[in-house]
Amino acid sequence: MAELRPSGAPGPTAPPAPGPTAPPAFASLFPPGLHAIYGECRRLYPDQPNPLQVTAIVKYWLGGPDPLDYVSMYRNVGSPSANIPEHWHYISFGLSDLYGDNRVHEFTGTDGPSGFGFELTFRLKRETGESAPPTWPAELMQGLARYVFQSENTFCSGDHVSWHSPLDNSESRIQHMLLTEDPQMQPVQTPFGVVTFLQIVGVCTEELHSAQQWNGQGILELLRTVPVAGGPWLITDMRRGETIFEIDPHLQERVDKGIETDGSNLSGVSAKCAWDDLSRPPEDDEDSRSICIGTQPRRLSGKDTEQIRETLRRGLEINSKPVLPPINPQRQNGLAHDRAPSRKDSLESDSSTAIIPHELIRTRQLESVHLKFNQESGALIPLCLRGRLLHGRHFTYKSITGDMAITFVSTGVEGAFATEEHPYAAHGPWLQILLTEEFVEKMLEDLEDLTSPEERLSPHPAPLATLVLAEIVPQQREGRGRLVCLQPQPQFKLPKEYSWPEKKLKVSILPDVVFDSPLH
Repeated sequence: MAELRPSGAPGPTAPPAPGPTAPPAFASLFPPGLHAIYGECRRLYPDQPNPLQVTAIVKYWLGGPDPLDYVSMYRNVGSPSANIPEHWHYISFGLSDLYGDNRVHEFTGTDGPSGFGFELTFRLKRETGESAPPTWPAELMQGLARYVFQSENTFCSGDHVSWHSPLDNSESRIQHMLLTEDPQMQPVQTPFGVVTFLQIVGVCTEELHSAQQWNGQGILELLRTVPVAGGPWLITDMRRGETIFEIDPHLQERVDKGIETDGSNLSGVSAKCAWDDLSRPPEDDEDSRSICIGTQPRRLSGKDTEQIRETLRRGLEINSKPVLPPINPQRQNGLAHDRAPSRKDSLESDSSTAIIPHELIRTRQLESVHLKFNQESGALIPLCLRGRLLHGRHFTYKSITGDMAITFVSTGVEGAFATEEHPYAAHGPWLQILLTEEFVEKMLEDLEDLTSPEERLSPHPAPLATLVLAEIVPQQREGRGRLVCLQPQPQFKLPKEYSWPEKKLKVSILPDVVFDSPLH
């Protein structure tokens, strides 16, 4: 529950917002992290010292439902000469450490990120005659913040969020989001670490789909070239009725060429999935590697989790050959200092360290496997095969209903424990499947109905359900989780099965309810 008031008005739990020149005695009473971010806001908006602000009545650290303490709303005049329209600029306070006393975030020093290391922003085109900013973007930001706090997965530039519903609950075609760096907000060094600012950008379903098939950064660059679709500052216009591909059909050619040349930079998803070892009797609990034993999910070891994280992180880098890093508890790329130890990386499980010692779990070669996916994750299999494996890369599914993972690898990926001689291999509940190019082509033919355009469903609201991990340039920070609820999927009767007996591989697309049960 939140209330709207000027940021200078005293609230039940916070003093009024000071500027960077506030008297020392007053500034000392104001939360230092909050004061540092306000300083950056005042740099941009010196004439708006007390903007309207949506405030959580009961703070998150007092048991309230809203993780963001405040969302400030500024009026930005834009720059008509540069095709930047007047707009409302929303800035969150709460994903970073505002207080430094461990009431919300664990303080880990000044050199790393403050809290989750970022705050969210949003730029909404101001409608003619609009005298006050709409407040719905604040609730949108609270929804994303709830996901971050509950999952402890963070966002990065290029991430995409599939919402399946108009962002403002209208009839708008803007139903999804991409994330990028805010074009004006500069990183802030606070007493509790560094804070960067990630801007939410509203997009249409077709634009989201292109971001998934290709990459988010590429679509963001295209949006910047179309003034009515965002322009240089990527300002969201909820009244936009055309996609960038309808506005400029040549842009679709650029996307198609990018997909053909680069493939997809989507290196993995966290979704509803499972796998069974068909070469073992199902009653053999000791050796079975299905997702559950009894009613308890199997757990990935800490080192397996680390390697999966490294797998996806290394996928971001430009290598002559994609490499799966060796299982190693030490970080390989010097990014360890960029995350607080209490925060989970994108694929880290809730309790992955309190398990059987890693050295006691041997790698096993399997003769036959059965893969299980829900409809959303199954619809990404063609993307995995065409956009990743045919480009010599890898793709990982991480279960959100049990602690297990499935990684598809091509023959060009080094460091995998699956080989051409033994294409199915498991390390505890982590399965790797090596597919040759010839077999990938065969699978794509057989799985064609998974992505048949004429079978698309009409859009419908969906919850935040599927975490997607995509590649980002290597100099960016760790924590590359990206949230996505996949666009409406092909409609067919479930369950649906595909089988390749000669390869001893079976794939089933199953209803969601199957994965909600502790045994399947």
